[in-house]
Amino acid sequence: MPSHETALALIQAYGLWILAPFTILEGPIVTVIAAYLAHLGDLNVVAVYFLCIAGDLIGDSMLYATGRFGAGWLPARLTRWLGLTEARALALTAHFAEKGGRTLLFGKWTHSAGMPILIASGMARMNFASYLWFNLLGTLPKTMLFVLLGYFLGAAYGAIDTYIYRGSLILLAVAVLAGGFYLLRARKTP
Repeated sequence: MPSHETALALIQAYGLWILAPFTILEGPIVTVIAAYLAHLGDLNVVAVYFLCIAGDLIGDSMLYATGRFGAGWLPARLTRWLGLTEARALALTAHFAEKGGRTLLFGKWTHSAGMPILIASGMARMNFASYLWFNLLGTLPKTMLFVLLGYFLGAAYGAIDTYIYRGSLILLAVAVLAGGFYLLRARKTP
């Protein structure tokens, strides 16, 4: 991804045509920058919102496909090293069949846990229509939040990116601690 200033200049110069691939690759900060440009009158804010949603869903679908079709291409030695056993694959499939929607929404909102969760849902062969539905449910408010941030506070896009990064790290740390606590309690329970 180019620097924020480069992205701003490119989106300003080429509009929605360049915004589309940026939304697939990057996401939140590109949404903030595009909404800021909409505030300046360079882009249509409604078009920005819907294009950012589409880009997010396309990018997420690519991660799903990576998990669904890419995991089978890994050498057996690497899958053993990663701990991707048949038992774990079955457990992953059962988890996404039962709690896939909640897990995807958690991934969308924590941002930092998103990529592994999206790939895992593909590995678990979660129904793709359900996958898209839950991603859409998570993407609509998340994208609206970033559009509103960009539209009203977009001049500070550098600081906003820093806060997005820090917030993602904090949410990841909380998730890891909560998961660790859960595993410790599960081991102590007879």
